[in-house]
Amino acid sequence: MASIKILPDLLVSQIAAGEVVERPASALKELLENSLDSGATEISVHLLNGGTKLIRVVDNGCGIGRDELQLALTRHATSKIATLEELHRVTSLGFRGEALASIAAVSRLQLISRRKDMDHGWKIGWENREPVPASGGFGTSIEVADIYFNTPARRKFLKSDATEHAHCAEAFKRIALSSPGVAFTLQHNGKTQWQLKASTLEERIAAILGESFANAAFLVDEGSSGLSIRGMAAKPAHASSSREDQFFFVNGRFVRDKLLSHALKQAYQDVLHHQRHPAFALFLSISPEEIDVNVHPAKTEIRFRESRAVHQFVFHAIDKGLSPPSAVPIGAPLRVEHRSSRPFQQNMELGTAQSADFYGKLFEKPAKPEAPAAEFPLGFALGQLSGIYILAQNSSGLVVVDMHAAHERIVYEKLKSSAAHFAMQPLLIPATFAATPPEIETTQNHQELLNELGFDIAPFSPTTLVVRAIPALLKNADAAELSHAVLHEIGEYGAARVATERRNELLATMACHGAVRAKRMLAVPEMNALLREMEETERSGQCNHGRPTWFQLTLSDLDKLFMRGK
Repeated sequence: MASIKILPDLLVSQIAAGEVVERPASALKELLENSLDSGATEISVHLLNGGTKLIRVVDNGCGIGRDELQLALTRHATSKIATLEELHRVTSLGFRGEALASIAAVSRLQLISRRKDMDHGWKIGWENREPVPASGGFGTSIEVADIYFNTPARRKFLKSDATEHAHCAEAFKRIALSSPGVAFTLQHNGKTQWQLKASTLEERIAAILGESFANAAFLVDEGSSGLSIRGMAAKPAHASSSREDQFFFVNGRFVRDKLLSHALKQAYQDVLHHQRHPAFALFLSISPEEIDVNVHPAKTEIRFRESRAVHQFVFHAIDKGLSPPSAVPIGAPLRVEHRSSRPFQQNMELGTAQSADFYGKLFEKPAKPEAPAAEFPLGFALGQLSGIYILAQNSSGLVVVDMHAAHERIVYEKLKSSAAHFAMQPLLIPATFAATPPEIETTQNHQELLNELGFDIAPFSPTTLVVRAIPALLKNADAAELSHAVLHEIGEYGAARVATERRNELLATMACHGAVRAKRMLAVPEMNALLREMEETERSGQCNHGRPTWFQLTLSDLDKLFMRGK
């Protein structure tokens, strides 16, 4: 083996660059963070060939003095920290002092900077290692040309210009989101792609993620015990199959953190299924001393001192937004007036006189005949459309309810709130259905779990199962279909997972089979009973799969449709 020796400074810088400058987007991120740390209020970016040919970042920040320009390109030289104590409470985006030196080691870098107390700027770079006078406005301009020109082994791993440009655009979006008070411009090959003026946080989120996201999202603004979180998150009905528009920032720094991701997943788990993912832009503020941002070269990973407290705070903040009191007020009377109350009153009288029968059959809850109509936010039923939608009138206008989705949420919440063992409802006539060998085996091996869930299922023949009882809450469900679905879940995921981590998913499946089916014609009292249950059920605005359960068409909306007043 060769003898031990100290590596040349250039090689050391090039090795370090491999950690800091993974691709052009990595260099762009570091340059933009430096601009923000300099106090810039305007930052412009110009890219050529996806950043592989040129990255130019110009800002109006504080600038760098002539005597500090050489230091700026030296490894571990920084103005942002000086002691270990400052490292533990760092508030700047950059602090290691490696970025510019690493970028300069693998590119043709040129830096021009001018402080406000200077008559002109100074330039330093690969062509001139000593500062020379240069023209330019206040602030700093950095050009990174021909990245990896001197390290061909790394250059060959760069992707196409289009791919590298996409990564640069993503880095730009993250930085722009983190600093809404700063104006940003992005040009690629001479064409302007983004031009963002200084704005509020909500305006910047809408500009980056789009107006469609902003219209389909709820605001998050919570604070407690030194923690605060702001931003916007998509409502369940507007989730997508990709994780593309997911942005989480901690103290202004974009991060990918398993703890935060898990908190969000837990908050959405009851309203989002089938591999759907919510879009969000969330900003967590926490004391710098409570986190360690120095655990990853790119600083996209962090460590929390009190991880459990942070997890619970984020979970409850999002969970609260997903269950807003304004969606369907629970226990909060709403006094209203109507343009025409006659149809409304007729339905109220019919509903309060006959709804007890439907409550007994479907919800097992007493009616409220003493309550005036004006106290119900979802109003009273006018009729049913195609056996799918309930049409109701409230103070604002027309309410359209997907009756299956709404009842599915009601049943699901009832199942969740039930005891560990569900009450059984014996069937007057046992149901039988053809079963596969795995279903027969699942039934034989997991009788205890099935009994806990309220089922009495047993083999009837080598190819048939008999259902003698189902959960009392689901007594109106098709016993065979419901049992088949439960056995499928247990067989696919195992009894242990179904009883613990996938319990809610199983209950959601049961609720779907236990909910009133589409095409079932309901009487007006039955519709009113369903509306009353919705008003008292948590998260009744979405079904278990994230679909909306009801929409409001105001009288103004209807007037516009019919061009009244024009």
